[in-house]
Parts: sequence; C-alpha cells; structure tokens
Amino acid sequence: MVAYHDDEWGVPTHDDADLFELLTLEGAQAGLSWRTILDKRAGYRPAFAGFDPARVAAYTDDDVERLLHDASIVRHRGKIESTVNNARRIREVQAELGSFDELVWGFVDGRPIVGRWHDLQELPAATDESIALSKELKRRGFRFVGPTTTYAFMQAAGLVDDHVVECFRHARRA
Repeated sequence: MVAYHDDEWGVPTHDDADLFELLTLEGAQAGLSWRTILDKRAGYRPAFAGFDPARVAAYTDDDVERLLHDASIVRHRGKIESTVNNARRIREVQAELGSFDELVWGFVDGRPIVGRWHDLQELPAATDESIALSKELKRRGFRFVGPTTTYAFMQAAGLVDDHVVECFRHARRA
C-alpha cells in the first residue's frame, strides 16, 4: 500500500489502458477493501488482456464464464461483465473523441484539481466533478461508476491531487 501511494496514486495518467485499469479496479473495490484489490491486481492484468480496451471489448460470454473461475481476480459476475461492458463503452468514446482520456480529463479542464487537505478525514467521498463524470459515464452506458467510485478513480488517475498538504507527494512539494 505504501508503494502504491508513493509511486502511483495520484500520478496523472493519460493512457487509455491505464485509465481503463484504474476504472476497473475502483469498480471492483465496491464492497471490498483496497488491500484486497491491490493483492489481486497482478491477476487482473492477464485476465483482462493488459487492460487493452479493444481486446477486452471482444470478450464473449465464454470469457466471462472462464473469469468467474479465476481465483486471481474478484469473481463477481456483475463486476466482470461491467469490465467487458466498460471496454466496449471506452471503444465508443475513442471512436467519438479519439481517446477515453479526452472525455475524463475534460471534467477537470485538463489539469489536476489540487486539494488543500490537512487530514485524511477531510477528503470528500464525492465532488461536483465526480458526480458530473459519473452521470456522463452512466449516460454512455458504463457500469460500476457511481460518484464515490468515480471520485476514487479521479484520485487514482491524478485528475485530483488529494495528497494531504504535508505529504511529500502533494503538488506543492512534488
């Protein structure tokens, strides 16, 4: 968890596969601990073709059934099916806008929103931006993208810098 915080969490990413991975992992966390998801992360990458949206979008019902027996990931039909669905929705966004990155980063005007939190208890569960992004993703047919999940995705992908101001990773100190 320390390595994830120090090296990845909140680092801005614009790569569609990386964004797809983070959206998938945040959705998979629903009802589970982040530790559980990080422990299974290595299994997710091969299970979901390195998070290549084009490859995952081509998954069939047989692939879903295969993944339901894969102990290296969270074996929840809804979460697996949502990953395949979301890959298809990402492909649609890519066809329309050129990239998934273009859509999600548009909700923060292309620059991370920098929080000014002094204590982790101050962090919100959702923001106006995450609510708006969640609504847009749902409108486009994405699943497992409620406002809280979407905010966690925004934090992980660096759309939001929610490192507390005393943290060495906070934008003022990085």
